[in-house]
Amino acid sequence: MSLIDLITGNTGNQVAEKAGNKFGIDKSQIIALLAVAAPLVISYLRKKSHDNPEEANKLNTALDKDHDGSILNNPEQAAERQDEGNSILSHIFGNEKPQIENQLSAKTGISMDKIGPILAMLAPIIMGFIGKEKQSNGVISGGGISDLLSGILGNASQQAENESTNPINDILGSVLGGGNSSADSGNPLSNILGGVLGEKNKQASQNDGILGGLLGGLFGEK
Repeated sequence: MSLIDLITGNTGNQVAEKAGNKFGIDKSQIIALLAVAAPLVISYLRKKSHDNPEEANKLNTALDKDHDGSILNNPEQAAERQDEGNSILSHIFGNEKPQIENQLSAKTGISMDKIGPILAMLAPIIMGFIGKEKQSNGVISGGGISDLLSGILGNASQQAENESTNPINDILGSVLGGGNSSADSGNPLSNILGGVLGEKNKQASQNDGILGGLLGGLFGEK
């Protein structure tokens, strides 16, 4: 399963429908949010794993212990593991978590009181996907985690570029176009969300950001 398959396939649709019903949000908004959140989470984990071998070992252990990929076959677990998802995001994003939630809220039209809980539902799904990819690729130690995460992002970028254009592939292409650089290239928030959310990008700011333009028709009135 590729990252795009996760987002646009049965798992992404099921968790999006579950979250949409729970929070009164259109399913397409949840899927588009997942298209930004998944590579963002993976990019942060990649940088942590690249910069700090201890973090790589901790992630390797967490994937083996808690994220074997079984949640992908039962996305209903996402709601039950929302508290766990919030803890995951707090660890991954640290003190940048409020900033990330604020920017995602502003560009997707999902209110601040809902964006955090929705992301917390998505986090175990994203981690389950990484765990499944770890097993599929035979990664058995923290030393291979950074390369695994880089490969996930690189494959998704290539797939988004090669497949026929649709809003979700456009979103992923924009996200990964900014974030598919080396793991030591700086802050993933700037790399991943730079073009998409208008950070450090005048043209994007003037046009309400790439994400806003791509999702205008998909989201409709907010």
